[in-house]
Amino acid sequence: MSTAKRDTYTPETLLSVAVQVFIERGYDGTSMEHLSKAAGISKSSIYHHVTGKEELLRRAVSRALDELFGILDEEHARVGSAAERLEYVVRRMVEVLMAELPYVTLLLRVRGNTGTERWALERRREFDHRVADLLKAAAAEGDVRADVEVRLATRLVFGMINSIVEWYRPDGPHGSGGRGGAGESEVVDAVARLVFGGLRKAS
Repeated sequence: MSTAKRDTYTPETLLSVAVQVFIERGYDGTSMEHLSKAAGISKSSIYHHVTGKEELLRRAVSRALDELFGILDEEHARVGSAAERLEYVVRRMVEVLMAELPYVTLLLRVRGNTGTERWALERRREFDHRVADLLKAAAAEGDVRADVEVRLATRLVFGMINSIVEWYRPDGPHGSGGRGGAGESEVVDAVARLVFGGLRKAS
């Protein structure tokens, strides 16, 4: 990957570069030497700002988690029927995933080998459970099909949304910058139609 110029180096640049290196090499396979070369700065310069690569990992996954949990505090996630709130949350999850693509991608790839990774996995499970609770509430209110098991439906919904990190690229053939590609709003609408077309009880 290309290295950042020293005269444009900032802590945010370092975090952005570190995320890309973690994704490309895997967190366990990334050394401070790799980060130093990719950022175009010395290892001592990195240590001036962070204690090591695990702090960079924590900052990166915290950014993704903060954005995801922030969805649940938004008005439309708290007001209305459970089905309406669930659809809003699903749409916003897709928007956040695309807006914070590298950070969410890294979050989805942590394996639990370090304290930070285990913390991130626990936070992910907490978020998943809160979304699952919305689905359960929608089922209890009679707004989604009763013949679809809630736990299975939750896993399928998350599987669909999380798979976007594997193919969506903002400037690629499926991104808003790609010729003939789907824009962000089209991806959001497509996910919502597929999810709720299958979940909603027929009127």
